[in-house]
Amino acid sequence: MTRPPAHKWLSASRFRRRAFGWRSQPAVQRVREATAEIRKVAKKDPALAEAIRYAEASRGLNDHPIAIARACEEILLSSGPAEEAYARYALAANQRTTFLATFSAIAKKYPTKAPAKILDDLVASTPGQEGKWFAAAKDAGLYDEAIALAQRTPSDPRTLTRAARDFAATKPRFAVEAGLAALRWIAAGYGYEITGLDVLAACSSTLDAARNGGWVDEADGRIRALVAGPRSTAKDLIAASLGTRTNS
Repeated sequence: MTRPPAHKWLSASRFRRRAFGWRSQPAVQRVREATAEIRKVAKKDPALAEAIRYAEASRGLNDHPIAIARACEEILLSSGPAEEAYARYALAANQRTTFLATFSAIAKKYPTKAPAKILDDLVASTPGQEGKWFAAAKDAGLYDEAIALAQRTPSDPRTLTRAARDFAATKPRFAVEAGLAALRWIAAGYGYEITGLDVLAACSSTLDAARNGGWVDEADGRIRALVAGPRSTAKDLIAASLGTRTNS
């Protein structure tokens, strides 16, 4: 069977290397035109190879890489090979404003892909930011993984405290570890404008969960260990909150 002649890409002539930044309106418009053309050609070409090849070749030509990845992902998903679409484009094509939203977008688009696999791939793609995937792991029901991530690199103390509060009754061990992680990162100086109320909430939620699980002495000892050593404002807040909570 004779293969139809290669498509002559109209949008190719509109891209000039470094002609404008990809955030500018001309760049955005060019990317929209290019992705629309890619989708149009893909519908006519069962092999899809030419459209994918062109999209890949567009990288670096004042493009928006996320838009190109989304176009390529859509082409592959529309033709059936979801595994290839995931492997090649899912992480880049589904970037959102938060780590949780990114995970949720991919999980929704690839329902047959195990959440743990998606999480592992996302974590691997952001070295040094493992703790920021805590909420995604928690929402996916991957509680052990969530705690492991929160212990590796900084995670938002308020997010960890909310988890400790919300799961104090139903998953006390998870809640205790989340609360201790919150206090650990507070003691280390992380968190935006942390106040005494934030510290008190973390201590309270941690000890409430510990009481539900029968681990109050353990939790108390681990909190005290966090504030041992050189003093700091954050450690003083934790020590004061612990004293208030223990004596109440």
